[in-house]
Amino acid sequence: MSGPLLTSRYGIEESWKLANAERAGAYKVARQALTTRKPAELREEVKKANIRGRGGAGFPAGVKWGFLNKQEGDQIYLVVNADESEPGTFKDRSIMDLDPHRLIEGAIISCFAIDAHVAYI
Repeated sequence: MSGPLLTSRYGIEESWKLANAERAGAYKVARQALTTRKPAELREEVKKANIRGRGGAGFPAGVKWGFLNKQEGDQIYLVVNADESEPGTFKDRSIMDLDPHRLIEGAIISCFAIDAHVAYI
């Protein structure tokens, strides 16, 4: 992969509009993941890729997902922390302002991977 990943769609005009975002590739990966992959495959891929949180600790997401101990009938929730309370940081606000569909697409894929049916941002 070359070039920026998180900021690759920052130049889209009216990026909050679904049609504009989709023309730029938004939700393509989510559609692919939800139709061709199994949740366990996605969890393993995230773990192997060592994808880390963007907060101060940089904790591996795959490890965090491994802590889930779902029992039959349990409801799993995905909580996306977009508080950005670290002093002097503006990364989360930038993503939400300039490419909000990237955040939503990531939440959709994450929900599928961990079998969550509700997400809070």
